[in-house]
Amino acid sequence: MQIPHEAVLLRIYIGESDRWEHRPLYEAIVLKAREQHLAGATVLRGPMGFGKSSRLHTSKILRLSTDLPLVIEIVDSEEKINAFLPQLDPMVTGGLVTLEKVRVVEYRGANA
Repeated sequence: MQIPHEAVLLRIYIGESDRWEHRPLYEAIVLKAREQHLAGATVLRGPMGFGKSSRLHTSKILRLSTDLPLVIEIVDSEEKINAFLPQLDPMVTGGLVTLEKVRVVEYRGANA
């Protein structure tokens, strides 16, 4: 699979406890991206964060949160990302979705 040098980075900021159709939302989004043959997706778990409500989510021992912040990153062509956005819309009912243009320097498998 090739990604053009001029691509788009889709970032989805959600909470760890967010769900879609009885499964974790991050899992549903990654599986949907794979189903749509996007180049790849990565889920990053944050040790601390807050969103629109200003409620602090942290992994500190004295204040264990079951809703740590997650960021899902997907890079692909602008065309493929734009085609994916309508499928994402009903899934993400709270959170933040951003797009930015990126330059892909290299994209290859581990054995390339």
